[in-house]
Amino acid sequence: MEKKISVIFGDGIGPEVTKQAIKVLDAIARVYNHRFRYEYLSMGAEAIAKTGDPLPEATIEACLASDATLVGAVGHPRFDNNPLTTVRPEQGLLRLRKAMGLYANIRPVKSYTSLAHLSALKPAQLEGVDIMIIRELTGGIYFGQKTLSDDGNRATDECIYNREEIERVAHLAFQYAKQRRGKLTMIDKANVLETSRLWRKTVQEIATQYREVMVDYMFVDNAATKLILQPRQFDVVLIENMFGDILSAEASVFGGSIGMLPSAAIGEGHALFEPIHGAYPQAAGKDIANPLGAILSAAMLLDHFNLKDEAGKVRLAVEWTIHNGFVTKDIDPVNFYFTTTIGDMIADLIVDKSPSELHEDNIQLRKSTII
Repeated sequence: MEKKISVIFGDGIGPEVTKQAIKVLDAIARVYNHRFRYEYLSMGAEAIAKTGDPLPEATIEACLASDATLVGAVGHPRFDNNPLTTVRPEQGLLRLRKAMGLYANIRPVKSYTSLAHLSALKPAQLEGVDIMIIRELTGGIYFGQKTLSDDGNRATDECIYNREEIERVAHLAFQYAKQRRGKLTMIDKANVLETSRLWRKTVQEIATQYREVMVDYMFVDNAATKLILQPRQFDVVLIENMFGDILSAEASVFGGSIGMLPSAAIGEGHALFEPIHGAYPQAAGKDIANPLGAILSAAMLLDHFNLKDEAGKVRLAVEWTIHNGFVTKDIDPVNFYFTTTIGDMIADLIVDKSPSELHEDNIQLRKSTII
């Protein structure tokens, strides 16, 4: 198989973690005789510095012409700390999602037994947590009209949804639920918001087409509590844009670190894959960032290409490193391994270098450890 992949390294730790994902994809290509061609593009703070635009037109055109897009992270504190800034790195990602028609964000969240000690939750609560969050991605308050009064004392953010936007992401969520445990939870604020009432009415109508899926409905404030207290009750979660952004970040506690979580943004004919963490500029260039979110995003990219065995091999290699204590500084601040070491190790596992023999000198130097 030959595929063209657009790569946007982005800002902060984005280049470091994305390079490990590419390293893993190249290992998959060698083992399974695929060919992945990469085109490197600009977006975010890096693009603003070069062009003044967080999303150059050339990046949009290349992503639309590729088979998939792999993104690192975008953002920089110099924009976050200035509320008067009108051009921001995150605008590039929002515009790219819109340009590519990426209407659904898919965020798998699972717990790892060997990382349970990192969570504030009790291990018994974490056991068996496996949630698929389906977040609508191109509507809602993030894309509504924004106003600021002339005196700067009144601001508005408009939240708009139409039935078509809700229907297409709802059908996708029901299809995922059919393939999993047959349960879908829709989260909204229908007791207060008119947009939420449209969501609930539309999903209730669509549910009649999926009799095999059990559906329940939950207000977002209650869901935020239940997600922590009883996370195993959730299977597939369907949620609007802003609520989904917040709750999926909350769910990152299940994996031990936000650096663990991958995501996919899916549309009609286009797809983008990225870890959910931010640019984390404080760690940039130090080789300490967790690359697993980026690597697992690459596994989702392989799923998108219908390369299920290949994606499974990546996930097994990731689980082996976690189980055997080969983790980055965010997981273990004392006995940690570098970003590049973890990438090398997972790539080595994919090409079947034996995990049973470890070279002690390389472990101490935190180099590639599998021989």
